[in-house]
Amino acid sequence: MRATALEIPEVILLEPRVHGDARGYFFEVYTRRAFFAATGVDVEFVQDNESRSRRGVLRGLHYQLPPHAQGKLVRCAEGAVFDVAVDLRRSSPSFGRWVAAELSDENKRQLWIPPGFAHGFLALSEYARLLYKTTDYYAPQCDRSLRYDDPTLAIAWPDLGIEPIVSDKDRAAPLLAEAEGFD
Repeated sequence: MRATALEIPEVILLEPRVHGDARGYFFEVYTRRAFFAATGVDVEFVQDNESRSRRGVLRGLHYQLPPHAQGKLVRCAEGAVFDVAVDLRRSSPSFGRWVAAELSDENKRQLWIPPGFAHGFLALSEYARLLYKTTDYYAPQCDRSLRYDDPTLAIAWPDLGIEPIVSDKDRAAPLLAEAEGFD
């Protein structure tokens, strides 16, 4: 597994070692030992989630506050997504900045998004199926959202030639200036 720290170094892009031949391919999606060796991060994942979205669906930006803040290990098992992490740690020099990576079934990349970040994605392909492991359970009382189109963030979402398909909850999420963050 190859690990590359993105512009915000706590967010790490992981590329697996894929073994392929005429029959197809095989790769280890996750092992705790390999994840730690590649990232230096030792976490326990307690929940696996899956979402399927059609092209143009934009989900996010979502996060959970302490005491149930979640780290996420995200991968796209079908199709392709533009995956985004936004730093919400007020004491961080990268507070309010974002990083992104394209995740797809072809590139088999994963993105480690630590606690303290909001997460969202835009489905680029006809359908996209996203799988993610979390370091804490879903806790509705700690669930928060941040506006995907906040001009302060200025996320460069890819232009698919259509309006993004966004839930009412995500469309009504607060801007960064009003959002609850992390100390």
